[in-house]
Amino acid sequence: MEIKGKKYYTWTKQNRYDMIISVKVVLITGKSIREFSGRAFSLEDIEQIKWMRKTYKHLSESELASTICESIGWLTPSGMPKTVQCVQYLRLLGSEGEINLPESQSRVGKVSENRKTKAAERAAKLPEIADEIREISGASLEIAEPGMRLQLLRAYMKRYHILGDGMVFGDRLYYFITDEGKRELGCMRFSASSWALEDRERWIGWDSKQRKERLFLIVNQSRFLIFPWVRVKNLASKVLAMAARRIPSDWLSRYCYEPVLLETFVERERFKGTSYKAANWELIGETKGRGRNGRKNEHTLSVKDIYMYPLRRDFRAVLKGEKPYKTVDPNE
Repeated sequence: MEIKGKKYYTWTKQNRYDMIISVKVVLITGKSIREFSGRAFSLEDIEQIKWMRKTYKHLSESELASTICESIGWLTPSGMPKTVQCVQYLRLLGSEGEINLPESQSRVGKVSENRKTKAAERAAKLPEIADEIREISGASLEIAEPGMRLQLLRAYMKRYHILGDGMVFGDRLYYFITDEGKRELGCMRFSASSWALEDRERWIGWDSKQRKERLFLIVNQSRFLIFPWVRVKNLASKVLAMAARRIPSDWLSRYCYEPVLLETFVERERFKGTSYKAANWELIGETKGRGRNGRKNEHTLSVKDIYMYPLRRDFRAVLKGEKPYKTVDPNE
């Protein structure tokens, strides 16, 4: 459409796993500005990305992404490069013919596919656990690090979670739920929070400026799965309580800042949120059915209940910028 000589285009792609990815291109007085994952890229940014790709041909995809982040200042609040988001953006530019991805990517892709295949095979060979387990000794959370463990966890999610594995951007942590004997009982994923939730913003009491500046301090529990062959009373609520205690320190250790609030969504037509209520999560409202990056008047997803869990008592003051949040120096 035309607005005072300005051209505005929007590209949106929705996949099957409750995720909407949006990229906007705006032509203003001959300059191209693209928005991806909350970052606006000018024509100069894109030209610099192209130059760096041609100049540093020996770098792998992740190394190139990290270098680009440092160069254009695409960093987390703690000063760490947003490598994961940048890799996704580079792949988008590659699919549009703007750049050529590193040649080694095909080899890396094959290794990744082999890992996924092996993980899927293991996930399909389910461990036999008694139909009724009255007691689980030493339930704990184990971070699934990149490699075979993470591939296995994602294979479990893809096979057994109602939403599958799905695509996720930004900071994230994956956990296996295990018992004392290291048997895998379930898994969960924590990732970036939703851009905007009317009921959440009202509950917190912050304005749009405060939200944009400190939204990263809210972490979303985007996946939670107790394996279907595990039937343990109160296990889900117990694990939720354990995760709430672990997330602040784990996130601080991994990403150099500490979140202050957890959020999650429960599809009301399928679930009652019993485990979240038992773990003292608070039901504060409902979604509008537009997805993480959805626009007004677009109801493409089911309406979900919104549950929140404060990680510190003064979370509202921190989110509003009235109090500092905890960080550590990534170089120390």
